[in-house]
Amino acid sequence: MNLDKHSRTIALQCPTCGGASFESETGEDTEVKCVQCGRVIERDDLLRENSENIQENLEEMKSDVEKDIARQMRKALQDAFKGNKNIKIK
Repeated sequence: MNLDKHSRTIALQCPTCGGASFESETGEDTEVKCVQCGRVIERDDLLRENSENIQENLEEMKSDVEKDIARQMRKALQDAFKGNKNIKIK
């Protein structure tokens, strides 16, 4: 399976203004600053505020991976029994 096909980037949004651009004020990346409104927020809090969006994307990705695996398994079974007159896979 091609894992790059299922790779995604989820844009986190500022809970105050909805902006998606952040910069780190310190080199440690524990706090980030929204470029639009200037709000400083801890990275963990930002992730917590965006947890619904992250979960939604995760569920969508799970569904895509499950469909891809089912498609690959069906193709593998069809190839395995190709030419057999007694077994048909729908």
